[in-house]
Amino acid sequence: MDMADATAEMYSEDTDDAILFWNRVPVRLEYCYDIPDLLDNLVPLLEELQNPEFSQTEVYWGSDTFSAEWNIVRDGDSLRIDSRWDSVHGSYESLLNDRSQLTVRIDSFVAEWLKVLRRITSDLAARHVRLEDDDIATRAQALLSKSS
Repeated sequence: MDMADATAEMYSEDTDDAILFWNRVPVRLEYCYDIPDLLDNLVPLLEELQNPEFSQTEVYWGSDTFSAEWNIVRDGDSLRIDSRWDSVHGSYESLLNDRSQLTVRIDSFVAEWLKVLRRITSDLAARHVRLEDDDIATRAQALLSKSS
């Protein structure tokens, strides 16, 4: 079992959702469905963004209820993200696509996603979950250690 599988099993459907605010549009991320699908892309993305030589990347979020493509470009201390939204809870795709460009400070973007990783890693530790493939979990823990 890897970190994504463990996360999907650990959280029930009635667990509070994470909320991503995209240009004032709230986007629900369910810990039992969406977050596990994002982890394999999220951890490498956060590692990449913290590299001083980072200039641009593209990421595809492939959950059934959080499906989007982000083209991310460094602009000084900020990120310019051009997005295309295919599927989100609440069917806000057209509103999100109308507001597809976002500029956010790199440190704020990383800090907010690290909150999600911190919750997951602490809940896994509290439940004494053993991971067979812990590459993403190890890398997530390294990101969290650097941010402390």
